[in-house]
Amino acid sequence: MRKIIHIDMDAFFASVEQLDRPELRGKPVIVGGAPQRRGVVSTCSYEARKFGVHSAMPSSTALRLCPQAVFIEPDHRKYQRVSAVIRQEFFRLTELVEPMSIDEAYLDVSGVCETLEEAKLRAQELQKAILERTGLTASAGISFNKFLAKTASDYRKPAGLTLITPEEAPQFLDALPIEKFYGIGKVGVKKLHTINVRYGSDLKKLSPAILKGLFGKAGAFYYGIVRGVDDRQVELEGDPKSISREVTLVRDCQDLREIRILLRMLARKVARRTQKKGFVGTSVQIKLKYADFQNITRSMTIATPTADGAEIGEYAVSLLEKTEAGRRPVRLVGVGISQLSPACAAKETQLLFDFDR
Repeated sequence: MRKIIHIDMDAFFASVEQLDRPELRGKPVIVGGAPQRRGVVSTCSYEARKFGVHSAMPSSTALRLCPQAVFIEPDHRKYQRVSAVIRQEFFRLTELVEPMSIDEAYLDVSGVCETLEEAKLRAQELQKAILERTGLTASAGISFNKFLAKTASDYRKPAGLTLITPEEAPQFLDALPIEKFYGIGKVGVKKLHTINVRYGSDLKKLSPAILKGLFGKAGAFYYGIVRGVDDRQVELEGDPKSISREVTLVRDCQDLREIRILLRMLARKVARRTQKKGFVGTSVQIKLKYADFQNITRSMTIATPTADGAEIGEYAVSLLEKTEAGRRPVRLVGVGISQLSPACAAKETQLLFDFDR
């Protein structure tokens, strides 16, 4: 049986800011773009969450819900430094670490723990070490697969510690609200609510065929997780699958010239990041969010791998023709490159010699 720990830092960005500025402790802190600049909430302190504020919410909405909130622009370099310290503690425990983001990770401790109870003790020690080194709290979930470990870490936030054993899993999952099933998003929850599925016990009654009809390939995953089945392995951090940059506009824009300028600017940023990591890519994407919050993406595959900003910019601008930009106001613009490969490999080409001549 595997022993998996999921660590999730509590309100990470906001907690780092409160640690740096003691006068903010106990106050509602929102980290994200300013309301007047059409910003979005990255995260917020638990004091702000009591007012209904949550991540990905427009900052203007957050301000309406919590007028006394303190808004802070994100300082990602600072958060990366703290995250690096936390990761050091992960690797002290095991080499099998799969970072999911700057503030959460899965750890497979099967090789260092004989039982789940021992894994729980190690998770507790890890929480203590993180607190001592950074002053920040983390929530931990321990179980025999990734889904249950992730669900457990979210069960008693903040600073929670939850173990779900194979014996406890069926009853735990039956009573779990559908909204708490990691991997079932808002759209999925809405679909399930329409057929009166509200708890794990309801979800368990649905056949594989019904779930496939509702969710396609993901239906098989849902059929498994509600029964405590998740065979996904903890995977070591590898090469990035894509590199992208996006910007939310201060005001809605219908001017194609302005959008083209933004696409080229973002393309240069993507190119610099791609070059720094030593990659080239063969697929260019753009992302637009219209004023009504509809997201669309357009992409194209190119013949020769590139990490050149001007080239990526030209491809991005050409993709703009496949959108309604200019006819519909746009509030967000993004550019990305994917299908990445090492730049050195792309330079290794076969030379052809005509010996007959």
